Amino acid sequence: MASDAVDILMVTYNRAHYTKMALARLLETCGGDESVRVWVWHNGNHQEALNIVKGFLDHPRVYRFHHNGRNCGLNEPTNWLWQEAEGPLLAKVDDDCLMPMGWIDKLRRAHLDEPRFGVLACWHFQPEDFMPRLANKKIKTFSGGHQVMKSLLIQGSGHMMKKKCFEDLGLLGDNDNFPDYCRRLAHRGWIHGWHYPLIQMDHMDDPRSPNTMLKTDEDLRRLAPLSAIARGDKTLDEWLAGIKMNAWRAQAHNTDLRWYRGWRKCLHDYMNKVRWKLGIRKIW
Repeated sequence: MASDAVDILMVTYNRAHYTKMALARLLETCGGDESVRVWVWHNGNHQEALNIVKGFLDHPRVYRFHHNGRNCGLNEPTNWLWQEAEGPLLAKVDDDCLMPMGWIDKLRRAHLDEPRFGVLACWHFQPEDFMPRLANKKIKTFSGGHQVMKSLLIQGSGHMMKKKCFEDLGLLGDNDNFPDYCRRLAHRGWIHGWHYPLIQMDHMDDPRSPNTMLKTDEDLRRLAPLSAIARGDKTLDEWLAGIKMNAWRAQAHNTDLRWYRGWRKCLHDYMNKVRWKLGIRKIW
């Protein structure tokens, strides 16, 4: 196994239009690099989306395919990759994201040069969401001259992590979410963040994306992303406000790990329960 091999997971479900674009782009970014392997897990039996996925299975960069007849979410597929991939670097790209050319090499080079890097991510917000006044305080330089905007709030798509992280902390639990997992890794000394200059990816579920299918409130009701369902967003304005709030928090949050354990974490969780009961959006 090559010492710089990258195994990339894409989980697909019922979004045929997005899946066709996202998977085609992901494979394009792999180029002819035989050390990069794409694993595809399809949830459910949405026939159009499944047919699109099957149309890519003879691509030389597609390494493994698994079809699960039910929608088991994201953790089970992620654990599948982490357990079975043999390479040193693990990545995940969602079926609603278009990756930029060169993202694999940039994140891989950073990981190989800096052993402390845990999870490095591409920027899945819009360029206008970057706030230098907040972000510049968190941008640090590491081995190899790589700059990273340190963060404890990394998204579950468009990232690359060392397999050693999984070997250190173990699998995702049934109720785990990826940002919480990253925080637990940080407690063990791993450094996370967004590669800087930012590697811009296109999150197509952002209503500002030129490729979005979410143009009206009715579109959101029909095609609600998991995050919108979890937060209870009913309108496009609510969904967009949540995205912008997450972008702000990703840059403004306190990276002092003491705020994510003990009484401070209990207070954070309690306030989220209060916000939920009052009909106010929860925060990370």
